[in-house]
Amino acid sequence: MTGLMILIPIALGLGALGLVAFVWSLKSGQYEDLDGAAHRILDDGEDKPLK
Repeated sequence: MTGLMILIPIALGLGALGLVAFVWSLKSGQYEDLDGAAHRILDDGEDKPLK
């Protein structure tokens, strides 16, 4: 029973910390350009002219 008195507040604190981190990432624009990341992974970075 004593273990629960310690683990429950720790679990609630970690959950709140995760929620705060998620809200911060939303407000900082981390999810604005989802298509750009999909296109960048296919780009090799070399711009060679076609012959």
